[in-house]
Amino acid sequence: MDAHLATSASQIRFGVFEVNLQTGELRRRGHKLRLQEQPFRLLTLLLEKPNEVVTREEIQHKIWGADTFVDFDHGVNRAINKLREALGDSADNPRFIETLSRRGYRFIAPVQRDLQPPNSGKKMLIVLPFANMSLDAEQDYFSDGLTEEMIAHLSRLNPERLGVIARTSAMQFKKTSKNIKAIGQELGVQFALEGSIRRAGDRVRITAQLIQVSDQTHLWAESYDRGLKDVLAIQIEVAQQIARSLAVELVPERQALVARSITSNTEAYELYLRGRHYLNQRVELGYSKAIDYFNRAIEKDPAYAPAYAGLADAYSVIGFYGAIPSKTAFEKAKTAARTAVQLDDTLSEAHTSLGYATLQYDWDWLAAEAEHKRAINLNPNWYAYDWYGFNLVQVGRFSEAFAALEYARRIDPLSSVIGCHMGWMFYFARAYDKSIRQLEKTIEFDPGFPLARYYLGITYAQTHDFDRSIDHLQSAAGLSGVHPGALSALAYALGAAGRQSEGREVLARLVGLQQHRHVLAYFVAFAMSSLSSKDETLEWLERAYEERSGWPLYLHFEPAFDGLRSDPSFASLLKRIDPLKPRFSFPLHSESAGSHCK
Repeated sequence: MDAHLATSASQIRFGVFEVNLQTGELRRRGHKLRLQEQPFRLLTLLLEKPNEVVTREEIQHKIWGADTFVDFDHGVNRAINKLREALGDSADNPRFIETLSRRGYRFIAPVQRDLQPPNSGKKMLIVLPFANMSLDAEQDYFSDGLTEEMIAHLSRLNPERLGVIARTSAMQFKKTSKNIKAIGQELGVQFALEGSIRRAGDRVRITAQLIQVSDQTHLWAESYDRGLKDVLAIQIEVAQQIARSLAVELVPERQALVARSITSNTEAYELYLRGRHYLNQRVELGYSKAIDYFNRAIEKDPAYAPAYAGLADAYSVIGFYGAIPSKTAFEKAKTAARTAVQLDDTLSEAHTSLGYATLQYDWDWLAAEAEHKRAINLNPNWYAYDWYGFNLVQVGRFSEAFAALEYARRIDPLSSVIGCHMGWMFYFARAYDKSIRQLEKTIEFDPGFPLARYYLGITYAQTHDFDRSIDHLQSAAGLSGVHPGALSALAYALGAAGRQSEGREVLARLVGLQQHRHVLAYFVAFAMSSLSSKDETLEWLERAYEERSGWPLYLHFEPAFDGLRSDPSFASLLKRIDPLKPRFSFPLHSESAGSHCK
């Protein structure tokens, strides 16, 4: 695991079970189970390496001792049997422990560790949204863009010593009535940078001041009156001033990273800021506008790496949610990200974008992880960790995904997107109670965010709370402008609730959308999983495989398709998606399972 993901875990959860490593207890739904010392030690050894083979030689060395030979085979077989008895597992149809003949054993169920977020002892800073003091309200994009750029610069100064709250959380305090102390307490920051910008023609006046949250004293203040072409230089100068004020000792190689890819073309910079503005809106119309602005920025300055990284992000997201065919979108995303990397190999965002697109389209985890780790090494910001954590979920590395997303949330505590990603991770790990709590918090903070209602709706469906499920999914459909994904989930929930005729009506609406927009085959398959035959569902899943969208990567963990897991055609499909992925089994008869395929 990456150094930035260093965490400690006292409890490990899988299915309805939890293991407390400090007390040496195994519990099922909170009730303590009797388990002797050796079977418990064997369980913890297997849980240390989920989805990996633990050889009999390793078991002998770590539990029985390297010099123990007498009755070892009998002892390990007895411990495995006792362990399976406690878990209600079987060797013939394993849900938790798989036997590999003459080799050893493998723990095959999703594992989730109760991890503590990284505690690096960093000083934390928030850049409050720069106030637009211009008479033109349309210049908000410029002040917002300056805020975002300042955050990007400061986050690269010395990531090991200085943490900077991400843009998503910072922008929640735009035009806020809260004072600095209240904001600091809410986010756990020690310092705040606030400022304003007044633009008149090609001149701009920027003021900034650094405030210590505890006593609201001003540590530093400065103003700049420059030509617009000097704005990027001002950002670097302010970032360095703040670093000195915080007494952060910069290492030489980090100083070089402060001067990130800069364009001297004022028009290109403005177009880039407009592109980021629309991309951050998280709606399909915004993605289309973002693509247009990024392309126009590139036309003005073909060597401007951040514009290519922004273009890659826009295509990745728009392709994942299916506004255009995934192959087209991810190919464009990869091309743009590669160009950004070629232009500036030190740009963290470019490596993050390339890693995300590589996994979504190529399904090549090793190549994707290499890009994510490069991005994190360059700049361990929320964006790098969020997308890395999101990708870790897709390959079933839940404990690492949780640690990555916790780190992202520490930097961006108010991000609805990160909140949704965490809820979705719990959903795939079958920790439905945690998923519901996380997503309800997100909706309480941002009631109009459709993704949160989508994820919460499908989670409630797995707990058979169909009234809540359908209510949230209907809201998601309305808030998203009747997005195919929301309709798909609504049709599925209606079918799972036994309201087949209503579900088929929604399914017909979903299929009908193909007349005027692209609809991912995966969404149709998801809806059919509770409404149609296995053969029809598998037919649409095959189409989803051919489409090469990112969604089929979730088939290994998606509860809606549990009814297909015993089907040889489905097993073959999983193998084709990723032949290296370990086989998983789930407790399909448990109270929390959501198998509805007919």
